[in-house]
Amino acid sequence: MNKWFAMGITAFAVITASGVSVAGDQDFTLVNATGYEIDQVYVSPVSAKNWHNDVLGQETLVDGNFAKITFSPENEICKYDLKVIYTDSDEAEWGNIDLCKEEKITIHWDKKSGESTATTE
Repeated sequence: MNKWFAMGITAFAVITASGVSVAGDQDFTLVNATGYEIDQVYVSPVSAKNWHNDVLGQETLVDGNFAKITFSPENEICKYDLKVIYTDSDEAEWGNIDLCKEEKITIHWDKKSGESTATTE
């Protein structure tokens, strides 16, 4: 498996006093359509020099599943880099993704070409 993409930021949902979740403009769904299990996901602003925390924490993202990545509604940053690390330690990275325009990122693995790709919606 080739290198993948990475984005690092501490993503979290904000709950208002009423208990209703407040979404950030950058919230997105990450779909694993690779055939492999993802161990870590990092989402960081393009300007960051280092990756932020693994947004999956102790969890993994198995093939065919998805994770909702949420941000604080006060966050005004739109451009992020994305990085995933598989359970076999292979990595993939994508850069300069405008999360204010994208709501879904699906990660694919093409076994024939050995290339990893991501599609956005």
